[in-house]
Amino acid sequence: MNLHAKLLERAAAGKPVTVGLIGAGKFGTMFLTQVRRTIGMHLIGIADLDVTRARAQLKSAGWDEAAYAAASLGDAFRTGSTHVTDDAMALIADPGIEVIIEATGVPPAGIAHCLASIAHGKHIVMVNVEADAVAGPLLARKAKAAGVIYSLAWGDQPALICEHVDWARACGFKVISAGKGTRYEPHYHRSNPDTVWEILDKYLKIDDRASINPKMFNSFVDGTKSGIEMTAVCNATGLLPQSEGLSFPPATRFELADVCKPKALGGALETEGVTEVVSSVYRDGRDVPHHLALGTFVVLEGESDYARRCFREYAMLPDRSGRFAALYRPIHMIGLELGISVASAALRHEATGAPTGFRSDVAATAKRALKKGEMLDGEGGFCVWGKQVPAARSLDDGLLPLGLAHGIKLTSDIAEGTCLKWTDVAYDPNDSAVKVRREMEAAFGRPNIVGESAA
Repeated sequence: MNLHAKLLERAAAGKPVTVGLIGAGKFGTMFLTQVRRTIGMHLIGIADLDVTRARAQLKSAGWDEAAYAAASLGDAFRTGSTHVTDDAMALIADPGIEVIIEATGVPPAGIAHCLASIAHGKHIVMVNVEADAVAGPLLARKAKAAGVIYSLAWGDQPALICEHVDWARACGFKVISAGKGTRYEPHYHRSNPDTVWEILDKYLKIDDRASINPKMFNSFVDGTKSGIEMTAVCNATGLLPQSEGLSFPPATRFELADVCKPKALGGALETEGVTEVVSSVYRDGRDVPHHLALGTFVVLEGESDYARRCFREYAMLPDRSGRFAALYRPIHMIGLELGISVASAALRHEATGAPTGFRSDVAATAKRALKKGEMLDGEGGFCVWGKQVPAARSLDDGLLPLGLAHGIKLTSDIAEGTCLKWTDVAYDPNDSAVKVRREMEAAFGRPNIVGESAA
């Protein structure tokens, strides 16, 4: 409630919160357009492998060229401007930067940048939820041990859902479920970068197809992003995945409390205390009215007659029984809201959501029949999609994390719909990201799978 006041104090003292951004994609660029207007915050540098693109993104975000003409990080500090570089590690190593934003979306890069940030005493805002899904519980543990903050990114749906859950529990409510909305039909799991346009053209009007990365967009369509994001929520809140992951039941905003409760009580969920993603499309292809495609929600229980009466009196969204009610946020603004995480980490030393245990995982799952010798192409590609699974199952069955299913060759034939295992691929055990993931699996082994309780 007082982040802006704290930023004003830092500005008045001549000590703005200093920030380094890695990755100038869509999320990063949305942050760029706001950070230049945020009093008490100074973006010292941007690191992107394509410096030309980064400069173009700054221009598109409304920056004057003089504002990002700093020849070095030292020059940026002296002049109050911003330096653009392709050297992310130099940005991380600079002693004057307090907070690093990792927004590359590439799991191995995100893991490496996070570890370097922790080693250099930087708070890390992990926009890269793909990396969080692979190794977030271990990274958060390492950050805590080093006395720095590891945080999910405010504006992205996982952090907003974490806030819903925290709000409900701090008010004394039992959380029945939490999640988000998306557009889903069962055949979407087979979607690939070539066919994704058949789906996108139904609900997005994209005149310039060259401006869109179909592989990235496909990860939202094929169910992968939902699995990744709900895994982040489970690992941060103590909610659990359902045994078969997400079922994507259709629901309007006004039906959330009826749908996202246990089947035994007339809902669609396996049990209580889980994550779910609701679809904005009915199974017959019709659009759901008043859907929540870009929003987030929590369903809670009123455990007294008095609380349930208040649900009705104060225009909550109760189920038919009146026992459960939903709260939702209709939209999320991703990078436009990211400054909340940066300010919270630097000024409150508090994360806007962070893993507290290993409860959920994202397993690489065959989109079609795959043949021995094929090369996997990772998130949003032609081979696999990411299915949310309980972490215990992932460890017991030796499942291959979706975030590492890129650039490795299959050693077995795989049937469509099957979760891949480590033994199905020729992975490099000395790869740095693989080693970190294996370290996490050992650290959060079967006896300690849940980690710290957040219930």
